[in-house]
Amino acid sequence: MNDGMRRIRRTLVGVCGAALLTLTGLGAASAHVTVKSPETAAGSSAMLTFAFSHGCDGSATTQITISVPEEIVSVKPGMNYGWTVEKVTDDSATPVASGHGEASARVSEIVYTAKEPVEDGFYDQFLVQVSLPEDAEGETIYFPVIQTCEEGETAWIQIPEEGQDGSDLESPAPGITVTAPKEDAGH
Repeated sequence: MNDGMRRIRRTLVGVCGAALLTLTGLGAASAHVTVKSPETAAGSSAMLTFAFSHGCDGSATTQITISVPEEIVSVKPGMNYGWTVEKVTDDSATPVASGHGEASARVSEIVYTAKEPVEDGFYDQFLVQVSLPEDAEGETIYFPVIQTCEEGETAWIQIPEEGQDGSDLESPAPGITVTAPKEDAGH
């Protein structure tokens, strides 16, 4: 196959792929920062995975700032190769128990800063360990995220109103729904 035919074939594959993504609703509207966890039971320790797969309108990502909601009192951000991590504390909040008999300021944000900008179209993820509240069964806990890029930023901070579908939002905040506590949790 000659170079001209290869170029035409690649172009057609790209156009067809973009059309398929648009028709199935998997285009830019669904491309946002997400959070998932294998454990969501009230009162449990959960390992949250925050992920993104694009920049800001094509610009490379330089920073991800995750807001920690007030109902989350224990948070431990994971280290991630290629990023520095900072815990921002809210010194005005009531100190929280650390589990070792000490009280400390509540972590209000986790800031991951890229050592090298992450180009648009590349995927990355961050692990964050949290303690889910014991009394939050059935609630969705949202973690607003600011994605900062070389040019601009995207604020994934919209939280649906009661009865509103989160998929209708332009820049939805990632969230998890807390499930029933486990019978054998041993509180």
